[in-house]
Parts: sequence; structure tokens; C-alpha cells
Amino acid sequence: MKILGLIPARYTSTRFPGKPLAIIAGKPMIQWVYERASQVFEWCYVATDDDRIRHAVEAFGGRVVMTSELHKSGTDRCAEALDIVQSEQNIQFDVVVNIQGDEPFIQPQQLGRVVSCFTNPDVQIATLVKPFAPGEDVFNPNSPKVILNQNSEAIYFSRSVIPFIRGKEQSQWQNSFRYLKHIGLYAYRADILRRITRLQQTPLELTESLEQLRWIENGYRITVVETDLETLAVDTPEDLEKVKQVADRILNGE
Repeated sequence: MKILGLIPARYTSTRFPGKPLAIIAGKPMIQWVYERASQVFEWCYVATDDDRIRHAVEAFGGRVVMTSELHKSGTDRCAEALDIVQSEQNIQFDVVVNIQGDEPFIQPQQLGRVVSCFTNPDVQIATLVKPFAPGEDVFNPNSPKVILNQNSEAIYFSRSVIPFIRGKEQSQWQNSFRYLKHIGLYAYRADILRRITRLQQTPLELTESLEQLRWIENGYRITVVETDLETLAVDTPEDLEKVKQVADRILNGE
């Protein structure tokens, strides 16, 4: 099975412009992600539309593929990058892994867990979740929640807390249900990636601003695997400060 690892990265961001190049312990964030992903994938690229990101990736010896500025999502960017890399390298990839460029501490084991799903020929798309830790803010809209069916496939993703627990104070909800936080790592069969990026945006996707709802609304199945390893996403400059502290502890061997 030939696997392509892609890290979509754009410079413009409403909440945090230039985020991929934010420096964490002396290295741009995109380098932290790339170094972890390249431990798992022989073929690993940053997919971007920005020369500043391209130059940064080339400076640390990474592979980069330039894509259109018009993409509305990382998945769309991955689809174009897949076609470019396949054409350049003359390789037919079976699975594409979309790795978030703003999770600098993604673990190789987590990437491997998602890829392992594709030993089952029925799996179309796979993603990763982690249970909310005690005291973690389950009401944070930047931490999408997911509920599953009995086959560990996603029923729905939401920025709201799902499920709603009737008859209990919200302060008690986390003691009553095992809420799952979505970690924005996706893997797709190559043919499925091409299909889902041809779909029109859907009402639920636009309402929640979660692209995976487009796939569910169109009948695609998302297999969900669980991790107990912590990752820290950088959505805001405030998040970056927390990540810098963790990076310093890692480098100091703590």
C-alpha cells in the first residue's frame, strides 16, 4: 500500500496570520509537524500556495508542492497535491493522509493508527479522536465533538456539545458521558479523496464550518480511531504560548 502524507499549509488566517511559520523553540511550527510525519511516511510533502512557506520548508530540507490559492479547505488542497505528486513521481498512491499543520506535537503512533484502518478494504475515510480529559473545556467550540455508531463510524461532528444530556446541570455532563474530541487528522483512499472534493458544500458543513459534514451528508463513512496521546492545536496566538512552554519542557527532557 503506497501512502502519501500531506501537510496543507496556508499563510493567511483570520485568527492567526502566518501561523505555519510561528517559531517554537527555534523552529517554525510547520517543521515540527513535518519532522514527525516524515518518520512515518516515505513520501511526505507540505502543500501550500505561499512562497514564504515554501522557502521555509525548503530551508529545513523538506519537500513542498505548490497548489492553487483558491482552495476552501485542506482536503481540497490535498486532492490537487495528490495529482501533482503522482504526475511528478509517476507513483499511484492508495491512501492520502492529511496532517494538520497546526498540531506540532502530533505523534508518529497516531499517524500509524489512522493508516492501519486501511487494512480493511471497506474503510473509505479515517480520522482520530481523543476523550476529553477531566477539567478540559468540552464547551469550547474550537474543539469539535463527535458521536459514533456501533461500528466506530462518525454519526455527526459538532462545535456544540453532543449529546445534550437532559435532566442534568451542564457542570455534570462530563461526569455522565464520555465526550470525544476530534483531532483534525484525516486519511482517505485516493479515489475517495477525489470524489469528496467534487461535492458541493452542504448546509450542515456551512452552518458548523466543518468540512467533514459534507462527506457524511453525502453518504460517505468516516471510520474513527481513538488515541490517548495528547496533542495541542494552535488556533490562536494564546495557544502558541502554551505550546512554546511544552516544547521547552520536551527539549529539557522533562
